[in-house]
Amino acid sequence: MIKVITYGTYDLLHYGHIRLLERAKALGDYLIVGVTAEDFDKVRGKINVQQSLMERVEAVRSTGIADEIIIEEYEGQKLDDIKRYDVDIFTVGSDWIGHFDYLKEFCKVVYLPRTEGVSSSGLRSEKRSLSLGLVGETEFLNKVAQECGFVNGIHVGGICAKSTAFMSDALRELPVITDDYEEMAEKVDAIYLRSQPAEHYGQIKLALERGKHVLCESPVVLDRGKYRELQRLADEKGIILMEAIKTAYATAYSRLLLLLKEGKIGEVVSVDATCTSIKSIEGSLQWDGLYEWGPTALLPIFQILGTNYMEKTVVIKYQDEERRHDGFVKADFVYPKAVASMKVGNAVKSEGELVVSGTEGYLYVPAPWWKTDYFEIRYEDRSKNKRYFYQLDGEGIRYELVAFARATEKGRDVAANIDHEVTEHIAGVMEDICEGKGIRLI
Repeated sequence: MIKVITYGTYDLLHYGHIRLLERAKALGDYLIVGVTAEDFDKVRGKINVQQSLMERVEAVRSTGIADEIIIEEYEGQKLDDIKRYDVDIFTVGSDWIGHFDYLKEFCKVVYLPRTEGVSSSGLRSEKRSLSLGLVGETEFLNKVAQECGFVNGIHVGGICAKSTAFMSDALRELPVITDDYEEMAEKVDAIYLRSQPAEHYGQIKLALERGKHVLCESPVVLDRGKYRELQRLADEKGIILMEAIKTAYATAYSRLLLLLKEGKIGEVVSVDATCTSIKSIEGSLQWDGLYEWGPTALLPIFQILGTNYMEKTVVIKYQDEERRHDGFVKADFVYPKAVASMKVGNAVKSEGELVVSGTEGYLYVPAPWWKTDYFEIRYEDRSKNKRYFYQLDGEGIRYELVAFARATEKGRDVAANIDHEVTEHIAGVMEDICEGKGIRLI
């Protein structure tokens, strides 16, 4: 019996996929199909896969062509599989010619011609074409525009800002450049907000009322009641309001949450997140440290320990005598069986690490933890320590954009990595601090 093996993502399974599988099957007597898992696809740079792993596996199974289906999860697995299954022929599409020649030492390698004129990328682009309007006055928007270029079916349609000084050449060439937010909202399908947090509520409400999807940099609003109001409005209109914290979409961050849920360090008893930088308070465009870093630091606290804390204390050190700009904020949370703390600021420098302490070990993410592609789980017995490495492209921004595009296509935020409860409680913490509830000054 001649065994053949092939691999692919098989997203939005189409005629081209089926023809490749049929030709692969014709090479031998028994066909093994490896379907690539989401995390491995991200490592390979394929970040806009539309279907879940199980959906793709079922699509391949439904063709009736594969005799056996396996999951591809790591670099180097192809060679392991060839040895494990005693494979005679390895085959993939001709766009990979030469790439897998190293396998010829172990089996025959065949590159099959692809069906012209059809591809998953093309189908994804045809399936959706989202025009995104950028709002704000910060160089960060240049990065967002650049990352949009890596996401099929999403493009920047314009920008709304009072100044063009921060804009890259690419932004200056957009078809719509305006300082009129209502004009922008009329000319695009969705809005990306990086304006001042105090402006978010009015801007989001206007966008939602006009049927525009919204991806908003956190904090979405500074009032938990207003967030509930906006989310109800989005639900009523069947459109997407999504919080943008790029860390939530980094593969490493998603993986560490899963490992914690699996009990890799036992029961979690403490979460400590630090995010700091030193920035000038000059100019009206600068976000305070609480807004700049607070939501990011709160993210792992609320996602690991939940939002039902019993007590919260906050200490603030301001940068100016008028107490308009915070320089350092420390918040402590007490849970029934755990504690947490965040330290954030734009006028202080500290080690920007994330440490999660458990009854059996601890998880350590080095600075800058919010951009991590690496973390460690450490134990009392150091020989059991394990390191985890994951590729991070675009700081997580492009993965966030993919999730947003998928949500707008499906009509619900199934791809969002931050649930509404977390977003609401981040807004609630901002509200309490802005109103001076439980605040101490130093």
